Amino acid sequence: MDVHKKQVTSEAGKSGKELPFRPRGSSLKDGASKNDSPPKSLKNSENMKGPNPQVKSVDGKATKAESGSKQMSSNTSEMSSLPDFIIKRNELFDELKRKRDAEVLEKDHPVINVVLDLGVDMAGKVRPAMPVAAKAWESTPGSFLRHLDKDITSDVVIAKVNGKELWDLDRPLEFDCRVSYLPFTSAEGRNVFWHSSAHVLGEAAECQYHCLLSHGPPVEQGFFYDMALADGQVVKENDWPPLEGKASKFFKDKQPFERLHVSLPDLKRMFGYSKYKMYYIENLLPPEGSTVYKCGSLVDLCLGPHIQNTGKIKAFQIMKNSSCYFRSDKDDDSLQRIYGVAFPDKKQMTEHKKLLEEAAKRDHRRLGIEQDLFFFNEMSPGAVFLLPNGTIIFNALQKLLRSEYQRRGYQEVQSPNMYDVELWKTSGHWQHYQDDMFALEIEKRKWALKPMNCPGHCVMFRHRERSYRELPLRMADFGVLHRNEASGALNGLTRVRKFQQDDAHIFCTQDQACILEVRKDGTIYGLFGFPFKLKLSTRPEKFLGNIETWNVAEEKLKDALDAFTASGGGQWELNEGDGAFYGPKIDITISDALKRDWQCATIQLDFQLPQNFELEFMTGDATGKPAAGTETEAKPDGPATPSAGPKQPGPGRARPVMVHRAIVGSFERFMAILTEHFAGKWPFWLSPRQVLVIPVMPAVNDYVEEVQRLLRGQKMHADVDISGNTMQKKIRTGQLQQYNFIFVVGAQEKGSRSVNIRNRDDQETQSKGELIPLDEAVRKLKALKKERRLVNQI
Repeated sequence: MDVHKKQVTSEAGKSGKELPFRPRGSSLKDGASKNDSPPKSLKNSENMKGPNPQVKSVDGKATKAESGSKQMSSNTSEMSSLPDFIIKRNELFDELKRKRDAEVLEKDHPVINVVLDLGVDMAGKVRPAMPVAAKAWESTPGSFLRHLDKDITSDVVIAKVNGKELWDLDRPLEFDCRVSYLPFTSAEGRNVFWHSSAHVLGEAAECQYHCLLSHGPPVEQGFFYDMALADGQVVKENDWPPLEGKASKFFKDKQPFERLHVSLPDLKRMFGYSKYKMYYIENLLPPEGSTVYKCGSLVDLCLGPHIQNTGKIKAFQIMKNSSCYFRSDKDDDSLQRIYGVAFPDKKQMTEHKKLLEEAAKRDHRRLGIEQDLFFFNEMSPGAVFLLPNGTIIFNALQKLLRSEYQRRGYQEVQSPNMYDVELWKTSGHWQHYQDDMFALEIEKRKWALKPMNCPGHCVMFRHRERSYRELPLRMADFGVLHRNEASGALNGLTRVRKFQQDDAHIFCTQDQACILEVRKDGTIYGLFGFPFKLKLSTRPEKFLGNIETWNVAEEKLKDALDAFTASGGGQWELNEGDGAFYGPKIDITISDALKRDWQCATIQLDFQLPQNFELEFMTGDATGKPAAGTETEAKPDGPATPSAGPKQPGPGRARPVMVHRAIVGSFERFMAILTEHFAGKWPFWLSPRQVLVIPVMPAVNDYVEEVQRLLRGQKMHADVDISGNTMQKKIRTGQLQQYNFIFVVGAQEKGSRSVNIRNRDDQETQSKGELIPLDEAVRKLKALKKERRLVNQI
């Protein structure tokens, strides 16, 4: 299953392949690709020379006319000090924008039907939809805000049209539609806000360095911008205040974000000075061109959308800088990367800094070393060395999943680590994914290490005749996977090259594929204290199969999710048009102790892979007719290119549907999430340091060792400290090592066969623990472990 790749995207690994586009997903950490070499000299670096502009602030309040006059004067001053390539680029934009505005004025502006979806009120009740008067090419989503209550409009960042397309608030609507509004607190709204803030950082960098910009996407904790500086310059920390000062001035100017669609030839004229922008234009854009956005003196190749103007940004700070490689390729140019974060409210910045401080304390890379869980070594970059303590946690997670597999009717299998590339060509991965695979040649045959298990499971399904009586057939595989991640993208346990996951595939009929049970109580996530959200992604524009099959699948998944909501499980979200081309999917996002969201689970319906491998089962239909709804070739309804190769099932046979399923995803990544969620204070059933037994005096060392043997006999992780250190130092060491319980025993405890217990999470037991008979303590600890309780209490 291709879960790990999608879920584990670090901002260090953002490649040039993605750069002009606003990324859908987010990253996990701030791990940049650092290297000590300065940026390579640029062929067009002569265009980058010149003095840095001296920018004056706009002081005090002013009328619109005065403010506009000052802004125009200020911008003119800035433009005069910028290099020619920026001035010419901006002049071309202005020329094309005037032409486009004139064309829009000449268009008919017919009345269109627009309905505003206003979300829910403070009480959680859905507000009634509001029809509004509107004209095409004239009315904008932002123009309707003045008619709405302040509690709706105060935090609006961006609009969404028909539940699918994000839309600039000042971009005219073009057709009948439903419009909703997204606040900064939404994931999409926050990404747009940070993307716009990245443009402001890019504008400040162009003014300060006269540099060539590469790309500037939003990431999990803000945004960054990559750039090439002339003459071997590097960004230094003392550059941050001038950059922040320029950005602050731009916020006061309330620079609007102007959108313009530009043809491919004009894009090449506009950005011909930059080899980085030209790479995107020549390799990533469609023939009809793309959009660019202007704010202040910056014109940038960008799909958008953006906030209305820079005045919406009230707090802005540069967090760090580093070097990185263009396209994450170590053989390409070394660039400078500047990270920042911004908010629409200064209080949010304060809260964010506190969050970062707490996150630093919980960083799994630090705690992994402190608790002897794991380490990495350059002899095998991106492959973790799990130490005994880390292996205990890993095995406990696998044991949990195995018990769930047995309860739910899964059969565990093992599949090869290496396959002939013909397998990957059949599955389609070789055509689209080979750069991310480890390939090798043996005996004149080309092989590749598996990056996912699904093709191998198709081979296992196909190796003998299958009957409908065997379905649903559930296969689970903990096999080792390898993916050739860029070195700059590797980031602790969250982005690795070698990993394992709770990978499962279900082969079933179409009716069986749509049966989904989501439990609120007893869910795996509940064992870790994770609240979770569900999102259903439906049929995209290009899809495989017929619409009827998709509609049935989506409706049944909706019914299952509605049943989950009705049982008290909370609301689920509809993500229209974002399903995979081979089937709809449900993504499950968990929230950790710091309220950070992580996507771990996915349930994906797949009509494509069974077709590629020509999978079939006997239907048992006495008529000998093919089962209804088994046709999986692309129809005119679905623009996806049909496959001419696979033959269709014969009479009395049908093609199964394949369901990809993962709950925790990559075990390595999930361990990183858990380490930071628990801050290294593991629940008893997961903990590698469950009990530490300490003697009051050497005379009871024999009892200490007896207690250890008894606990280990019950498969608990018990250690003793019979060193020459003082008792208080032993206790303090055990507390720092986060033992769940510390047993302190002396003559009284030995004589009564009892233990004095200090509970890690109960401060009242720290000065003097609770005296409990040894047999009772063992019995209670066994129950605590068996029940996988979250609270550390017996």
